[in-house]
Formats: sequence, structure tokens, C-alpha cells
Amino acid sequence: MKVDKSLTSGSTTMLILKLLENQDMYGYQMIEELEKKSNNIFTLKAGTLYPILHSLEQQGMITAYEGLSDEGRTRKYYQITEKGKKLFQEKKEEWTTYARAVKEVLGGVSYVIG
Repeated sequence: MKVDKSLTSGSTTMLILKLLENQDMYGYQMIEELEKKSNNIFTLKAGTLYPILHSLEQQGMITAYEGLSDEGRTRKYYQITEKGKKLFQEKKEEWTTYARAVKEVLGGVSYVIG
């Protein structure tokens, strides 16, 4: 099933922060992981991801460093900061509230949010 991009655009920052909460990642790795975890519902292009990462870095939500990938290539890795973890929790709470309200309007359809 295809999902309207406008439904997913507001959650992109939250999803990126969630990925980084689990482990440090480089950009392409985030794109692949997001697609895999969402069964290809969330597909980001590099041209969408990197401006978000740059903005999060400027805001102090994430930091970047150079490291070697599993293949031995030098990559720019991103790491969530304490400030970023707080923002993630806020975004997650907003999303939970929003999803609960949508669920109620739709008539109590059950969705698991975790």
C-alpha cells in the first residue's frame, strides 16, 4: 500500500532520531534502515535526509564524526545528543497524542504505537 507523503513528512525528524537512539549511523545506512523497518513505507532520498541531518546538527540534537564502516570505508556517522534524546521524547509524545486522536475519530481502530 502506498502512503501519501504528506502523512509521513511530519514524522521524519522523529524517525531519524529514533534510529540514532539505537546506534550511530551514516546517512545511507539510515535510509536503508528506515525502509527496512517500515516495509518501504518510509523512503527518504539523500536530498531530503542530509538537510534534516544538517539542521539537527546545527540545533545540537546530533553530532557527526568520521569513522570506518563495516566495509572499511570512511563515513560520516551521526550520533544523538542528550538534547536530541529529549526532542525525540517530545516528538514521540506528540505523535502518540496525534495517533490516539486519529484512532478515536476513525472509531477506535487499534494501532500499536511503541
